[in-house]
Amino acid sequence: MAFFGTPEFAVPTLERLLAGPHPVVGVVSQPDRRRGRGRRLSPSPVAEVALREELPLMRPERADDVEAELRELAPDLGVVVAFGQFIPKRIRELPTLGYCINGHASLLPRWRGAAPMQHAILAGDATTGVSVMKVEKEMDAGAWLLRRTLAIGADETAGELALRMAELTAEAIAEGVAAIAAGAGADAWTEQDASGVTLSPKITRDDAQLRWSEGAAALARRVRAMAPSPGAFTQVGGEALRILGATVEEGRAGAVPGTVRNDGDSPLAIATGDGWLVPTRLQRAGGKPLPVAEFLRGRSLADGARLG
Repeated sequence: MAFFGTPEFAVPTLERLLAGPHPVVGVVSQPDRRRGRGRRLSPSPVAEVALREELPLMRPERADDVEAELRELAPDLGVVVAFGQFIPKRIRELPTLGYCINGHASLLPRWRGAAPMQHAILAGDATTGVSVMKVEKEMDAGAWLLRRTLAIGADETAGELALRMAELTAEAIAEGVAAIAAGAGADAWTEQDASGVTLSPKITRDDAQLRWSEGAAALARRVRAMAPSPGAFTQVGGEALRILGATVEEGRAGAVPGTVRNDGDSPLAIATGDGWLVPTRLQRAGGKPLPVAEFLRGRSLADGARLG
């Protein structure tokens, strides 16, 4: 099979396939990018695994640029996990079986798109999961072979959820590949219910901004959905303040939304449209993420100050 993937999220699946009975004949990943503080040009996490395992590695700017190389490798199946590029029809149908499968981090048709885990947390979903489905022209619209469910923890961030979802994706893809190898036919695939489609577009800076007129529960979900990156943020004194962890204190705030409570008698909290948001982890511009008590030793947030 040929594997298409790029970020750390896809690495467990590639490693699981490499340990399995069906050979990975080649890997397609995004081109090298500048990463880290030094902005050095470096391969993607998936490309690093391919290089380590001495697998044929293709790093195209566009997926259709590797058609000739893939035809030479003659994979039976294409497996896609978080590749990050559109895969044209002639690449999707190039494998001997005539299709590629994708491990998508949601229970399709809910949360088609680039950021399913973040949107599931934002919406307050109690569960999510992984769908193994055929790659089609329409984004995440293909028939699914299997789905596996995972509960979302009450205080779980998107980053924490992604670690568990990456492992579940590896398990689901391995199970799907085994079913296909055993001869799963047309009746094994289920078309998606179009009436249940919801979309999860790429996260933007606007998604990460905290609007204090919202209720504390919704704001806490936004904090979790944006952590650790890009990080939910507000403004204080003209500078960005990232809130990377928070809990909710219920009850009427009795203050203008965005007002800081730092009276020494109660935990630092921020008034919202419904209740108080109680930060547990903060980061100022250019600083490190810190527990709130440590943050306040280096920078004051005055009682009565207004954020946003």
